[in-house]
Amino acid sequence: MTRLLIRGGIVFDGIGHEPHPADVVVEHGRIIAVGLGLDGDTELDATGHSVYPGFIDCHVHFMADGNLDPMAAVHTPFSLNFYLAAERMGRTLATGVTSVREAGGSDLGVKTAQQRGLAAGPDMQIAISILSQTGGHGDTWQPCGAHMPGVIGVEHPGKPHNIVDGPEEMRRKVRELVRAGADVIKVCTSGGVLSPRDDPRHGHFRDDELDVLVAEATAAGKWVMAHAQATDGIKSAVRAGIRSIEHGIYLDDEAIEMMLQHGTYLVPTLIAPMGVLEAAERGVNVPQYALDKTRMVIDVHRDSISRAIAAGVKVAMGTDSGVTPHGQNLRELEQMVSCGLSPAQALVAATRTAAHLMDLADDRGSLEPGKRADLVIARGLPLELAGLRERIRWVVQAGRVVVANP
Repeated sequence: MTRLLIRGGIVFDGIGHEPHPADVVVEHGRIIAVGLGLDGDTELDATGHSVYPGFIDCHVHFMADGNLDPMAAVHTPFSLNFYLAAERMGRTLATGVTSVREAGGSDLGVKTAQQRGLAAGPDMQIAISILSQTGGHGDTWQPCGAHMPGVIGVEHPGKPHNIVDGPEEMRRKVRELVRAGADVIKVCTSGGVLSPRDDPRHGHFRDDELDVLVAEATAAGKWVMAHAQATDGIKSAVRAGIRSIEHGIYLDDEAIEMMLQHGTYLVPTLIAPMGVLEAAERGVNVPQYALDKTRMVIDVHRDSISRAIAAGVKVAMGTDSGVTPHGQNLRELEQMVSCGLSPAQALVAATRTAAHLMDLADDRGSLEPGKRADLVIARGLPLELAGLRERIRWVVQAGRVVVANP
């Protein structure tokens, strides 16, 4: 196999060094050297460009794409969703995101299609279904008695039913998800914004249910992620040993201190509420309840994330893409900066810290010899985050150039 030389760029390595001039050499899908004066068989001239580790998004949904009109899912043929997901995966890869945690919707077949090269996209860890109590964020029941389709709602042979009540049902459901191929278990420990019958200020599931969830996931070697917006739901998740808090809208000082003590990660998804309002502005029929709840939470969400960052909570990038259209992932970097991270810290949140959260840090998340060769090469200086997506020139995934822009 030829040695690929990425020559003359400014390297942001993700391991704490200041951005610096360096070449990167890739062979057999791995980084074999980072330094000056290196050589290779083929090369990319990165003069005037920044070189980053491949970005990692810890919260995406490929079965949605920013159309928040509930009737859109009603009128979409079931199997069409998988073809649409493939296109969205490609759009995500084009934005420099080479690995993701798919937080509910995609099943093992979608992951396998990417692994076999049938669909270009980021490597993924999949949650498959989003566990919810009856009447919770993942319950799509409507007053007419019907259930709405969508990212969460439709079960099928690759996607177990997601509603669970009580410890023993929880035990069985986790085992069903592991059987179906889940890499991570996702649970809703609070209500949410886009769901019609619940309140994001209310905690969901009791401690005995969450204790069983974490015990079963741990026995299978899986981490748990929690959609957790309510203060009580956040604290319940942290007490149970859940690895990451997704959204974290109503954090109080005690919740932040608990996260610090337990080493719990925070995945802010700051662009998600922005995406709800933007969808309405571009004419999408966003339900009024979703707009009302978004306006209720958007400012307190940013305040919570800012206080958590100031306190030193570990932050990993996640966007909730699917609420926003896919391919906008890197907007999250600027939003994390607006909440208190430096540009370098935001890039680390999207690389090394995200890799640690997903238990991938031995393999990716930084530019070091031995790591998998996931790289993003973009015009401009490394800490210039505004417009980064538009400046991407090449994306390298596992040593292969998978995106090349003029």
